[in-house]
Amino acid sequence: MKSEWFETFFRGAAVEFWTKAMPPALTIADVDFLEKALALSPGARLLDVPCGNGRHSVELSRRGYRVTGIDLSHEFLAAARAQLDADWRWGDMRALSLESSAFDGAFCFGNSFGYLDHAGVAAFLSALAGALKPGARLAIETGVAAESILPTLVQKRWHRFGDLMILSENRYDAAASRLDIDYTFVRDGAIETRPASSYIFTTAELGRMLEAAGFEVLALHGGMAGEPYQLGSPRLVIIAQAPGCYHVIDK
Repeated sequence: MKSEWFETFFRGAAVEFWTKAMPPALTIADVDFLEKALALSPGARLLDVPCGNGRHSVELSRRGYRVTGIDLSHEFLAAARAQLDADWRWGDMRALSLESSAFDGAFCFGNSFGYLDHAGVAAFLSALAGALKPGARLAIETGVAAESILPTLVQKRWHRFGDLMILSENRYDAAASRLDIDYTFVRDGAIETRPASSYIFTTAELGRMLEAAGFEVLALHGGMAGEPYQLGSPRLVIIAQAPGCYHVIDK
């Protein structure tokens, strides 16, 4: 695999930024949605990848589910382990080694799905398809689907959390269908800029990639209230089902 920006990005100020940007109420809403969308039974075994600091898995564990969280950032994993004694694993989304048919559900939240190019997506979805039990569900949430990010793309945006200030600067590479982002972290006169990027897929492309891995798309939501996805929705949440059983499509 070629070296990618996300292998070293999530450390120090970046971990602090992403942690502070996610309030507890948002986590509760996400997990409320996941319980319903994944059609979870009590005690279900769930896969959270990438898990970041484990905010979703920690809440799911509190509700009685068994969780496995995987992330590439050692700092994020340390934060997860400090909150909960669970099955936390270091791993790359592009090269997952998972037990066959072991999980009752899986989810990929945040914008992490967009970090992967087509080859990375294919490897990731193939690993998930093999790790899920027949008919189990997968939820993918992203804010960088084409229909979400492009209509309202802002070139520059400042964020502030206490004494930490962050500038994000966006450049869209149309030839590569990729959003290149420079994050500049400013604190106490110290300034550091780190590059990042996200591949921009249309909703139809995402559906085709899921189908190529054996999944069937059940629903497209525009948020955690379960509203239908449409042009300009700030988030896309895809619910898909692994092969192996018949189902009733969500309405």
